[in-house]
Amino acid sequence: MKTFMKSIIIGISLFILYGCGQQSDDVKFNKDNKDETTIKTEPRDDYSPYLDDNYPKDVYFGDTHLHTSYSTDAGLFGNTLGPEQAYRFAKGKEITSSMGVKARLLRPLDFLVIADHSENLGLAPMIAEANPDLLKIEWGRKIYELVQEGKFGDAYAMWGERMITKNDPINSDKIMSSMWEKIINAAERHNDPGQFTAFIGFEWTSSPGGSNLHRNIIFRDDGDKTSQVLPMSAYDSEDPEDLWDYLAQYERKTGGKVLSIAHNGNLSNGLMFDDVTLTNRKEIDKDYALRRSKWEPLYEVTQMKGDGETHPTLSTKDEFADFETWDKGSFGAPKESEMLPREYLREALKRGLNYEEKLGANPFKFGMIGSTDSHTSIASFEENNMFGKVSELEPSNKPIRFEEMITGYLPDPKGRNYSMYAYQTSASGLAAVWSRENTREALWDAMKRRETYATTGTRIKVRFFAGYNFERMDLNRADFVKYSYDNGVPMGADLNRNADEKTPTFLIKALKDPDWANLDRIQIIKGWLGEDGETLEKVYDIVVSDGRDIGSDGRCKVAVGNTVNVKEATFDNSIGAVSLQGYWKDPDFDASQRAFYYVRVLEIPTPRWTTYDSKFFGVERPTDVPASIQERAYTSPIWYTPGK
Repeated sequence: MKTFMKSIIIGISLFILYGCGQQSDDVKFNKDNKDETTIKTEPRDDYSPYLDDNYPKDVYFGDTHLHTSYSTDAGLFGNTLGPEQAYRFAKGKEITSSMGVKARLLRPLDFLVIADHSENLGLAPMIAEANPDLLKIEWGRKIYELVQEGKFGDAYAMWGERMITKNDPINSDKIMSSMWEKIINAAERHNDPGQFTAFIGFEWTSSPGGSNLHRNIIFRDDGDKTSQVLPMSAYDSEDPEDLWDYLAQYERKTGGKVLSIAHNGNLSNGLMFDDVTLTNRKEIDKDYALRRSKWEPLYEVTQMKGDGETHPTLSTKDEFADFETWDKGSFGAPKESEMLPREYLREALKRGLNYEEKLGANPFKFGMIGSTDSHTSIASFEENNMFGKVSELEPSNKPIRFEEMITGYLPDPKGRNYSMYAYQTSASGLAAVWSRENTREALWDAMKRRETYATTGTRIKVRFFAGYNFERMDLNRADFVKYSYDNGVPMGADLNRNADEKTPTFLIKALKDPDWANLDRIQIIKGWLGEDGETLEKVYDIVVSDGRDIGSDGRCKVAVGNTVNVKEATFDNSIGAVSLQGYWKDPDFDASQRAFYYVRVLEIPTPRWTTYDSKFFGVERPTDVPASIQERAYTSPIWYTPGK
């Protein structure tokens, strides 16, 4: 017993010496209670092997485009939930939706941007609380009275008329400031560095002629800086160049940092990636290209209102190009076929190579993210948890759930129907950001350097690197990530020309969403600038599941299969792979040609949300949309530049 107690005392003494950080050159202890032994220790400043590892180790999933009742087109359409409930839902808490439905995420988000429309920010909550400053304005009293009478449609039309004419009906910095302060304060309350990031932001809602040129603005900073400005609105200007001026003024005034993310361009009717400026209709020049690439490093490639990667008429050899396609028109007019090349990301990336060759700057050098654009305060992006575009379309068996018209209200002189309906919306999407930590600063910096990817709603994990000395065996290295950063570049980066004109090699790893579907394949999409300024593209299958073959042309001709039971709205993971990894060396590389490469990862087919609704509510499933879909992820590109 005495020996036992003596051992405990010795152990405690050593714990005090080592555990509490007492500095000592000589540590003495009695070995076997007999001989006294001295151990000499040298102080070291490199004890931890991870001190110098500054590369991103984790991917964080979030939504950069969520609307609450503070957006007028949400608040006047039944959304009664403000930022507080939106943050609670994003953090995994159960809430009750505006329509009385209990809602919760399977897994919390890591970050959220409440991007409420800046035009008359907070109008619906002000009406609900009979805000005295609003009621002092004649227009404010009128819209308040319409809402009190239950005439919500008339109230929205009254507001929409002012939006169309760009005549601000409130025009009060005092009112805007009070609403902006509430947005900031909510973000500050819910921001929890290391656990959950609540970014401060808003949406600038440029809509010339009903065409969508919206941008989501994301600040890196806390409330002490963001409170020094008011959000810019479309009442101030609809020109993106004026928005960039606003962003520059913010940074000069506060010393802070801010970026802009362009809205999915499929509703822009050819304006999102136009060849000329919006206001002056002048050809894009180098100054424009430099400013756009500075302020808009990311692009929202997928969201509820359709997928914007590419279009089947633009990518005719890509069998996966026709995915959740919205291509009939914008809110104000139908679409003409010649508009399509100026609306979809892949085509814009290709044209950007041409601009860089001609101007020395690329206006369309975007990384990719996805987000919801939900107007329900509920960041819902899963097919089996689809809460609709607006609150009236929340889960129910009411016909409006499928039949509500989203676009196409204004008549077309040619009599064409360019309407899109609620059942044609998607449950997409998610923003994935590779970062070392979950903080405003770290996540924002990753967005700025474009180390991001988009998913259509599932949490696929994707790594993508390019270099000149990668080999197939590197995929299995224990230090794969560190080695890849040390010897190559990640998604979103530039791969400079190799002095020996070596052919680039690529490493890709993908892991399925642990709670969802297996993976079908990994693809690389390449775009390049050929002779005489011609832009080209090609899809390569890098690795496929289930032992299928990839032909000499780089394509797998055999589909993965489909386990979806449409009647029961189920699927199983008896096909596909839990993870896939691939090594690829560009067989068509030409060191003199500008190029970009991005990865597309496809899941096996799963039920679409309309199929789930048909089963859950016993309603007839719309037959002009697929019963199943193949969810996917798109990484930011890696650009190859010959002149560097």
